[in-house]
Amino acid sequence: MKKIVFHAAAALLLLASCSKDIEFQGNANTVDEFDVTVNMMKVFGETFDPNHDWCTTTNGEVTIQADATVKKVQVLVKVCEIDDPTTPSYVTRNTMKVLNEAMTNGQTTIKLNYDAPKDNLGLFVAFTTNHGTVFRKVEGGSVSINGGANSRMTRALSTGYTLPTGEFAIDTVIASYAQQRGWLKSDSLYGFKDYTALKMTSPDYSDEFKEIFRSLVFTYFPNGRAHNNLPIVKLSGYYNDKVYPITTGDEPIIVTPAYKCDHPLEYGNEVYNSDLYYYYFKEENVGSDPVAYLQSLPKYKAIPFNNCFGYAEDDTICKHGSFALMYFGDGKPSIGTKGSYQFPKGYKIGFMVRAQTTHDGGKKQGEVYGDGRLNNKINNYGNFKSSNLGEDGPRVAWLTLNQKMLMCWESGTDADFNDIIMEVEGGIEPFDTIPEIESEVYTYCFEDTQIGDYDLNDVVIKAVRLNETTVQYSIVACGAFDELCVCNINSGKITDNAEVHALFGKAPKQFINTASNGEHCEPVTVTKTVDKSFSFLNPYTQPYIYDKTTKNVIYLSKAGQDPHGIMIPDDFQYPLERVCVKDAYEQFNSWGKNAVTSTRWYEKPTASRVCRW
Repeated sequence: MKKIVFHAAAALLLLASCSKDIEFQGNANTVDEFDVTVNMMKVFGETFDPNHDWCTTTNGEVTIQADATVKKVQVLVKVCEIDDPTTPSYVTRNTMKVLNEAMTNGQTTIKLNYDAPKDNLGLFVAFTTNHGTVFRKVEGGSVSINGGANSRMTRALSTGYTLPTGEFAIDTVIASYAQQRGWLKSDSLYGFKDYTALKMTSPDYSDEFKEIFRSLVFTYFPNGRAHNNLPIVKLSGYYNDKVYPITTGDEPIIVTPAYKCDHPLEYGNEVYNSDLYYYYFKEENVGSDPVAYLQSLPKYKAIPFNNCFGYAEDDTICKHGSFALMYFGDGKPSIGTKGSYQFPKGYKIGFMVRAQTTHDGGKKQGEVYGDGRLNNKINNYGNFKSSNLGEDGPRVAWLTLNQKMLMCWESGTDADFNDIIMEVEGGIEPFDTIPEIESEVYTYCFEDTQIGDYDLNDVVIKAVRLNETTVQYSIVACGAFDELCVCNINSGKITDNAEVHALFGKAPKQFINTASNGEHCEPVTVTKTVDKSFSFLNPYTQPYIYDKTTKNVIYLSKAGQDPHGIMIPDDFQYPLERVCVKDAYEQFNSWGKNAVTSTRWYEKPTASRVCRW
């Protein structure tokens, strides 16, 4: 095949420049280009763009300006996943992936190379500082940490809030749903009849922060019932007894509703018909039975959400008005007890959402707590019952974005932790809660035969750039009968002479991780040291395949060739054995005919036709 196999002299010259270990013997079994074209038409049923280069990736360099507080920098790419079938249609979801990272080692100017999906929504840089992580958008190939708060949490009264004046005394006491249902003997909730005077105008977020908010919150906590994000919450360590911020005693504590996503028309305006409550205590008073003690504390109504969010509005990021928490002293208050914006130092603050919707016969009414130890009854009641949360699952996850502390709520049952998101600022001790962002995965898929079925799984390699000088390669599948070698990685077990089946401990003529009901074999993984200028797009460093059986060499496809080898910037779910890529991915043919359409075809598989190892 003239498009895959070079004439012997040219092939040997090129291969000698890329590989020192492998010995190519004999003559390649070539197939006429016409036969390849006829077969490709038969398999795909289409004529593809003759100038298509089959490239899904771009590359470049970012110049990063840091300061003395910065310890590490990461380049991230933002991509849109609105077409993700697991994301509800009423949610705009973006996500971010790490492309490269480096320790600063005292440098204030760092240059990082990157590879990224061609179809992306922009680059960002994460600055890990002594005081947390700051995210900035890359503009014109450069970015600086300067331009926003980067040394400490923004203090409440310095950002444009005006506290309501006058005296505010408790004038409402009601029994909780838990008390009404007999779960607790005494559980009273306290507040005011009218919260209009307590609502403060909020200085809105910048457009850049809104973009960071949407991208990163849904990177950590994907929206939808298909995503159980409880393990991520627990991995952070900030849940149950650790979920409580501590008062500093120097400034008011201000809570701002910033986002809700309750699909109001379908689910009865769950958030709109809910309220936020809080309680406070000193750790030394908890005693030997924390649950009983916390249940006994007064709960104070802080925010009626119908005073903030619109009745039908959803999936909108902005400051919907702010409220300052009040301190009413210790012990149970009474009608007429006055509140103060000044909390003493060293109190822990806890939060609860009281759902009051009458939708579905009141089965969604109840109090849910950030501290999962207080949710034992409600998590197993009516429509709140959820296998995702378990009997005592927490309802709050904390995220810190650019020193803003966000309280992410699970008010329902799916454990995605993005039903209600509020910022808490001012007189509380900050803590940094940023889960790790996943690295972008690049998948190399090869077809080993010249007259092929284009299932693109004869050799599948996953690659990740761990940092500016380290790359990780994993051979994850082999759907070929021939004896094959992966060349140009040449690190650890994956030498240029190592046969792929043998690397898995298998004999040739066995499919490895390409059959839906086959044995699963762990990937063969190595790391490799690379230059700082490394790019997955460099043809001289890209992996390629040598077929020891046919003596053919298979590179990634170039312009005008058939799609026998593609690198995809994604943790790609490659097709099952003998399933053509066009049948596993219905938009592949559209992309093949026009490279500027269906550019994210690889994110839309037919689930029954791809491997999910």
